[in-house]
Amino acid sequence: MTQYLDFEKPLAEIEGKAEELRALARANEEMDVADEAAALDAKAATLLADLYKDLSPWRKCQVARHPERPHCRDYINALFTEYTPLAGDRNFADDLAVMGGLARFNDTPVMVIGHEKGSDTKSRIDHNFGMARPEGYRKAVRLMQMAGRFGLPVITLVDTAGAYPGKGAEERGQSEAIARSTETCLQIPVPLISVIIGEGGSGGAVAFATADRVAMLEHSIYSVISPEGCASILWKDAEKMREAAEALRLTAKDLKTLGICDRIIDEPKGGAHRDKTAAMASVSKAIAEMLKDLEKKKGDVLVKERRQKYLKLGSKGLAA
Repeated sequence: MTQYLDFEKPLAEIEGKAEELRALARANEEMDVADEAAALDAKAATLLADLYKDLSPWRKCQVARHPERPHCRDYINALFTEYTPLAGDRNFADDLAVMGGLARFNDTPVMVIGHEKGSDTKSRIDHNFGMARPEGYRKAVRLMQMAGRFGLPVITLVDTAGAYPGKGAEERGQSEAIARSTETCLQIPVPLISVIIGEGGSGGAVAFATADRVAMLEHSIYSVISPEGCASILWKDAEKMREAAEALRLTAKDLKTLGICDRIIDEPKGGAHRDKTAAMASVSKAIAEMLKDLEKKKGDVLVKERRQKYLKLGSKGLAA
C-alpha cells in the first residue's frame, strides 16, 4: 500500500477511489468499472504531474525521506553482481548503518559503499536509521584504502540524516573518523563516484561524497544541517523548517548551480519510490557514464583534479 505525503492527500483520495472501484469489480464480476477507473487514473496522473512540477525545497525534503524510497541495499541488489559484503573496522565493531564490499558493475570490478537506513521498524533500528558511528566511517576508510591498493573504482551511495551524535560515538572519536574518511576520499588514486540517493546530511554525507563526480537524484537533498536543526538554531523554532529549507539551498538544482553537484539524475514522476525499476535504471546509466569519463585518467591526475575541485568550491556562490 502506497504511503502518501501530506501534500499528496488529494492524490490519495483519487487513487483510493479508483482502487475501490476495482475492488468492487473483483467482488462482482458483472460490474464494469473500466471507464470510471480509467478516468480516475487519468485525473490522478494529471494531478501527480502538477504536484511534482515545481516542488518547494521542503517538499523535496519530504520526498527524499519517503519511507518507500529505494535504499542502498536495493541499489546494490539491482545494479551490482557478485556483491561480497565486507564487515568491521578492524578496531571496534561492525556498523550496520554502513554497508559495503566488492562487486561488479557492468562486469567492472568495483568497491561499493553506502548508508543503509532500513526498510521496516526492525531493520531501521538495526541500521540505526542510516546514522553511522565512528566504526562505520572507519570501515569505509578500510574499504576505500583496499580499493586504492587494488585499483578498483569506488562508488558510494549516500543516504543519511547525518552521523550518529550519541555519547558512545563521541567517546570513540566521531569527528576524527569523519575527517579521516573525508581525507581518504581525497587520497585514493582511483575513480570515486558518489550518488546522493536520498538525504545527504552534514559531515556524515561529506565523508562519502568528497568524490570526483557527485550526482544527485532529482528529489534528493544535500546540506550541512537538516532544515529542522537549522530552524532550531536560528529561530529557536523547529516549525520554521520550511523557511530553513529555502535558505539552505539544499536541492539538486541549487547545488548544481553552486558547483557542488556535478549531475542531476531524473526521477520517475512522483519520485523514485513510485517506479523503483526506472529510478535504478537512471542511476545505473549515470554511474556508467561517469565511470567511462574517469576510467582512463591516471591515479595521480585523479587525486590532483579531485583536490582542486574541492579547493575551488564556493567560488560560484560568491560570484552569485
